[in-house]
Formats: sequence, structure tokens, C-alpha cells
Amino acid sequence: MGAPTVIIPQLREEANATAIISPEMTSWLSSISTYSAIPWAVILPMIAYRFGRKIPLILVSLNVLIGNIIFYCSDSIKELILSQGLLGIFVGATITVSVMVMSEYTSPKYRGIFLTFKSATLFWGVWVSNAIGTFFHWKNIGIVIFVCAIYNLISCIFYYESPYWLATKGHFGECAKVHRWLKGTDEDSENELRKLITSQKEHLNLKLGERAKRGKIDKILNVIRSKGFYKPLAYASLPIFLYNLSGKVACAVYAIDIIKKITSSERMAYEGMLILDAVTVVGMYLGCALCKIVTRRKQLLIFSSTGVGFLYILAIYLYLIKLNILSGNNYVSLFFLMGFSISISCGPIILSATCSAELSPLRYRSYFVCCLGLLSYTTFATTLKVSPLVFEHCGTHGAFLFYGVSANVFVYLLYKYLPETKDKTIQEIQDLIEGVTQNPSVNTELLR
Repeated sequence: MGAPTVIIPQLREEANATAIISPEMTSWLSSISTYSAIPWAVILPMIAYRFGRKIPLILVSLNVLIGNIIFYCSDSIKELILSQGLLGIFVGATITVSVMVMSEYTSPKYRGIFLTFKSATLFWGVWVSNAIGTFFHWKNIGIVIFVCAIYNLISCIFYYESPYWLATKGHFGECAKVHRWLKGTDEDSENELRKLITSQKEHLNLKLGERAKRGKIDKILNVIRSKGFYKPLAYASLPIFLYNLSGKVACAVYAIDIIKKITSSERMAYEGMLILDAVTVVGMYLGCALCKIVTRRKQLLIFSSTGVGFLYILAIYLYLIKLNILSGNNYVSLFFLMGFSISISCGPIILSATCSAELSPLRYRSYFVCCLGLLSYTTFATTLKVSPLVFEHCGTHGAFLFYGVSANVFVYLLYKYLPETKDKTIQEIQDLIEGVTQNPSVNTELLR
């Protein structure tokens, strides 16, 4: 994911010509993997619904191996674009199957840490990729990817199937066995299992009664109209839009070009990129620790608001430099960028995935992740595609102002609408959104 940031400067340096890769090709290299993920946002949830979570994970791991071989053997920009396009299934899994797995296999007590750690690890990989590309040839990135891909594939082969998926298919005995293996047999885990089985038995009985009455189209329309579908989808979309429209995506992918414009120094651009990537990773791990003690809403709103503040400060500072009112200082600019990166890292970056997973309803999960994936990947890819145009036509100060205003809108919407999900089971969150009150006296025979 971080490779295009360092590949483009290396290819231009090797050819000793900037024009060898046009701005159009640059934007396609950065965004093609996300655009090609859009159909997989529909296909992967369908496979996960029909065959479980294990099969799509194995497919994704095999695809990464094949795509990486093409990446390593590439000798032209077109071959690199092809390799990035083939990795669309991997990108497609980050919001769909990954959300399912991370929310279904982990206990509510530790779910937030696992989800935020997952997001932080992705950016750790971006930093490693950029570091390799800064000091070595970009093809060495493929060697590291190969080692990680082999580990992924072996891990997926030995996966247990998700207890939530087993419950939705009526395999309650196997569901209880896997659930206890994953989460133990303490009171909280048993209570979660009891509610899961009770809810799914009721839902399966309801489905049997409705199957003869409704066709496929009626079923889909009924799901879309359900409060348990559209409300969590709207809530989960807000942090994703905030993350994409805060400008952090553009700063991560086009870091070298942005910092070079601000500092007018190529050496400072590479050093600044690595510093910002390192700060992002540190901020995300800090956010991982905070998510254990701070509520989701409070952490997201505080750090998002701080990030928006730094965007406004950057926009004003760079505009004053343009007017020759202030003299530019590279270290001051990098300080403001670091403050912005830490704030967004502790908030929207790690918590967008967390909120998506925790708000994902159990009953409509496949439809939910399809729609969420389509929204997320379309926004992400379009942001990457148009960001160079925003910086070109609005200037650096205008671009930061645009991202600040955009992020500000979504911070307000999050403040007004986002529910609290910390330490709640998926079933409890679903009941909270739908306004359902659970009967605490459930039959323990369901667990046998």
C-alpha cells in the first residue's frame, strides 16, 4: 500500500526524467488498487455469507502472493499498475471480511485493542515500505511482502470458522465449541454466547416463516428499509468519510510531493515523509492504548477536533507565507504536519475500522459490509485520484483549508449522531440501535 510513494521518485530518477510518469499515471498507480476493490466489496461478503470467513481469507492470501510476484517482476509503470490492480481483492477485504473476522473472533473486552492494532499495523507496513524505498531499491519491498504473505496463508489454513457465522447457519453446537475456545467460559463470554444463540434461533424461525412469502428482491428491500441496517450503515460511514476527507490519505500517499512543495527541499521531503510515517504509527499505537480506557466517542471527537485545528493552522500559516507576511520555516511546517498526523492517527484512522466492525449488524452483515465497502472504497479511491488536482488548483494552503472544512462537517455529524459502542457485544449494539430490550432470563439449555 505504501509502495507507490517511493516507486514513482525512483523510476523518475532512474530515467533521469520527471515526464516519464505523468501526473495522470501517478494518480492511477496510487488509486487503482482501491478502484479495483469496489467489485470485491460485493463479491467477498457474498462468499463469506455462503461459505464462511475462512475461504475468502485463503483466497485473499493467495491473491497477495500472485500479485506480489507480478509486482516484484515489473519493469514498467503499466506492469506496476497491473500488479496494484490485481491486489484489489486484498484492499476489498480490509473493510469487508476483515471487519467480520475482527469483530466476530474477539471478546468485547479486547475487541477495541485488536481493531485499532490492526489499523496501526497497516500503517506500520506503509512506513516499512517507505523506509525500504528510501534507502534501497523498491523491489526489495516485494521480498518483505512475500514473507508476510506466506505467514498469512499458513495462518488462514488453520483458522477455525467464525462462531457467529456458525450460529447464523444453525450450527449451534459447533458455534458454542468454537466460541468457548476463542473467548473462554467466564460469565461474560457465556452471556454473550447465550444471547447470540437465542437471537439467531429466533431469527432463523422468522426466516423460515417469511421465506415462502417473499421473493429475493422483496427480501433485499426489506433489509434496506430496516432500522437495524440503514442506521448503523449511516453511523459507520461517518468516521470513514472523516478519515478520507481529512487529507491524511493524500498526505500519506503523496507525502514526498507535498513536503517538497512546502519545504522546497528534496532531502527534507524524504526525511519528512519517514518522520511523518513514524509519527503516524506511534500515534496509532498510542490510540490503541487509549481505546482501552477512553470511550469511542470521546477519543474520536477529541482527536478529530484537534486534527481539524492543525489543518486550519497549516492553511493560515502557509497562506501568510505566500503573502510574504511570514518567512517560511521548514521545521515549523513539519511540526504542524506532525501534530495533524498524531491527532488523526489517534482518532479517525484507527477508530474508523473499529466503529465499522462494532456497528456491523449480525443479521444483515453481508449486505452491510457490501454497502460500507462500496462507500469506503469509492471515497478512498476518488480522494487519491483528485488530491493532486486539489493541491494543483487550490495551492497547498487552499488544499489544507478544504480538508479542514470537510473534516469539520463530519466531526459535527459524529458529535450529533454516533452512539457509544465500547465494551458492548455485537448483539447489544444491534439492540441499542434498534431500541430492543433483551429479556435477561434466557434458557441455559440453549448452550448445550
